[in-house]
Amino acid sequence: MILLCILILQVLPFTGAALLFAGSCAFEDSSCGYESDETFLPWTLNEAGHYISVDTSSQGERAVLLSPELQTEEWSCIRLIYQIATSLESLSDPTRLNLYVRQEGESFDCLLWSAKEPSDSWLIASLDLTNRTKKYKIVLEGILGQDKFASIAIFEIKITPGYCIDCDFEENHLCGFRNHWNPNVNWFVGGGNIRNSQSILPRDHTLNSEFGHYMYVDSVYVKHFQEVAQLISPRTSIPMSGCLSFYYQLKQESGIVFTLYIRDTSGFYEEIWKTDGTVNEEWSLAEADFDSPYPVEVIFEVAFNSPKGGYVALDDLSFSPVYCSNQTGLSFNPAEASCNFEEDLCNFYQDRKDGPGWSRVKVKPNVYRTGDHTTGFGYYLLVNTKFTSQPGYIGRLYGPSLPGNLQYCLRFYYSLYGFFKMSGTLAVYIFEENHVVQEKIWSVLESPRGVWTQAEITFQKPMPCKVVFVSWCKSFWDCGHVALDDISVSLGSCQAAETLPAYPGECTFEKGECAFTQERRNRSSWHRRRGQTPTSYTGPKGDHTTGATTCILRHPT
Repeated sequence: MILLCILILQVLPFTGAALLFAGSCAFEDSSCGYESDETFLPWTLNEAGHYISVDTSSQGERAVLLSPELQTEEWSCIRLIYQIATSLESLSDPTRLNLYVRQEGESFDCLLWSAKEPSDSWLIASLDLTNRTKKYKIVLEGILGQDKFASIAIFEIKITPGYCIDCDFEENHLCGFRNHWNPNVNWFVGGGNIRNSQSILPRDHTLNSEFGHYMYVDSVYVKHFQEVAQLISPRTSIPMSGCLSFYYQLKQESGIVFTLYIRDTSGFYEEIWKTDGTVNEEWSLAEADFDSPYPVEVIFEVAFNSPKGGYVALDDLSFSPVYCSNQTGLSFNPAEASCNFEEDLCNFYQDRKDGPGWSRVKVKPNVYRTGDHTTGFGYYLLVNTKFTSQPGYIGRLYGPSLPGNLQYCLRFYYSLYGFFKMSGTLAVYIFEENHVVQEKIWSVLESPRGVWTQAEITFQKPMPCKVVFVSWCKSFWDCGHVALDDISVSLGSCQAAETLPAYPGECTFEKGECAFTQERRNRSSWHRRRGQTPTSYTGPKGDHTTGATTCILRHPT
């Protein structure tokens, strides 16, 4: 709490003002052209408090706020200052604030961001908006949920040119960057005639003035070896690849370790830059390449060894889609390691010494057997057929080579028929080409028969490797059929990939209805269900997404 107060006191004198695009609004004396959709609850402008809000005092669950028509042909950043207040912490239908982009001529709104965490203070969200040629509107949707005393308020919307990660620290929102609290060492705002450090810098880099601002961390309060301070960026909201540049000063009397990481939503750290330890008492430029096909945070971390370690100062972060080292980005395309087997085996193959174990087949679906996973009428792979099943039989399916030192998410669908025991039914190995080593990373433990079931695995290896699907027929009584379909590989952890917003109109119904609505004026209605239908032969055994979770059923009410 002490640090929070210090930061507030320090940012009050800020005078820097960024260029604002149309669509920005502080809601001080008007709504700046933002209008409530009359179909739903109205948003109310609170002129005394300078914000716009909706709450449960009116009848209804949903409120939609539409921006005026906008057109921004360059990359821009939306900064939203908001608050969600509730009386109950955990509900199956929580209060939520969603932000969509409604592009001219499109049938669906594109979800850009969503939040449901309640707070007793204002929060800031930073959202990148890609350049677009068509006109669009920002759609803010407030869903009040089941809480009888919920409210959603929006204090300010700022739309500025450039990337959200760009920052000169001249504005009081600090571009959404935050300090990770440490009892002894923390990042502070410097400059602006603030004098509270023994190692304060005379001028910032942006304005080259004592009135300009920057971020700094000082070792004066260090009490333990390797005290660490972290400055964390807002999480990226869309895939980004290119060059991140920044200016820094470093003064040290004993070892300082200054490192730049990116961290995904699963907590995985990747180092992308590290100082060489050279003392730089003038502003020095640093550059780091990174590829982020999934949401990440950029973390500036400083570790001190003693109270006389010195300081590190940081200013003028800037992102460019052009790589610093003139490289062209990753030459590997994850689609090359994916296959739905509709046309052929893609880049997958079998070891000839194993024989033709995996066969590409097409089965007409009926009440006893489902078709393929992709379309229901297409092709998939089948192993341990009546032509190949014999005691001791092993079927191996090799994927293409994957570059080392990258994190991958492997997803696929499988279905089992006729096995009495699960051990060895289907397993996934990683084959490291340089060391000729195979490591099992997944195997079937228990699974329903005759249902397409989803599996997902996150893995990373330092050397190039291949994914190998292995099915083992141990004895005649344990042999059955194993079906495989829709193998996909993406960069990043599976958990990180799930945080990316779905494409407009797409929904798996795993976490809700994705803004799909229904008119309840008819005799029938849609219901979100899990597992099999209540009666035999009236519906699927499981949903299409994972084989065992949620689908939407329609039945008379």
